[in-house]
Amino acid sequence: MSEWLVLTLAMAAACAVVLTIVVINHRRIPADDDPSETPDVIEYMTMMIGVIYAIVLGLAIAGVWEARGAAEEVVRQEAQAMHEISERVEVYPVTVRDQIRADVGAYVDYVVNQEFADRDEVGGTTEEGDALLRKLRRSVTDYVPANDFEGQAYQPLVDQVMIADDARGARGQSAGETMPGVVWFGLIIGALVSVGLIFTLQIRRTGRELLLAGLYSALIAFLLFLIWDFDAPFGRGLADTAEPFTALFPQVME
Repeated sequence: MSEWLVLTLAMAAACAVVLTIVVINHRRIPADDDPSETPDVIEYMTMMIGVIYAIVLGLAIAGVWEARGAAEEVVRQEAQAMHEISERVEVYPVTVRDQIRADVGAYVDYVVNQEFADRDEVGGTTEEGDALLRKLRRSVTDYVPANDFEGQAYQPLVDQVMIADDARGARGQSAGETMPGVVWFGLIIGALVSVGLIFTLQIRRTGRELLLAGLYSALIAFLLFLIWDFDAPFGRGLADTAEPFTALFPQVME
């Protein structure tokens, strides 16, 4: 069963149960009942809706912020692994060292200027990038160390390639939007309900009330924009998502 169908049925059932209970209870109220003796339910409902929506907004912001931080961390790990390979290969013969560094340079250049420059899916992985990483892996693993000194550097180099591969896979999974559509549905409906409650409180056209209503609506819009901006860790925002690569390999920007 579709999650949207389940959601629709659950919401309809909840509304039906509550309205049925209200109607039945209303019929049982005696004719001489004085409603002024009970608290105003509209103020309670307005307060509770505001509190619940604030909690939902906070959880959504925390979720996308955590996802953005995790995505930036895997990029840093991938870039650092490439830098370690380039530095640790210093103990190898010149021809082998130059070949491995050339493979590292080709991979980093492709990641920065192709994968992070792709506007459709910034930070996503491609088959060509995978091929460049496989070529680098072969260059590292195919060489047979000639002495103990080179042998001590061999396994750390292989480990760094594994770290880069793992970070690359995590980067591919982090590309694109991470917030489920059903969550966006709840956020937008909640925003409409929260702003719509302004009109149930008999707002007047005084300067103070209009200012507060405008600021409240602007705040809701800002928070939704903040969630949308953080939802795609590599695709939006002002941060340079490829900065870990460009900081360790400045030559790729030349």
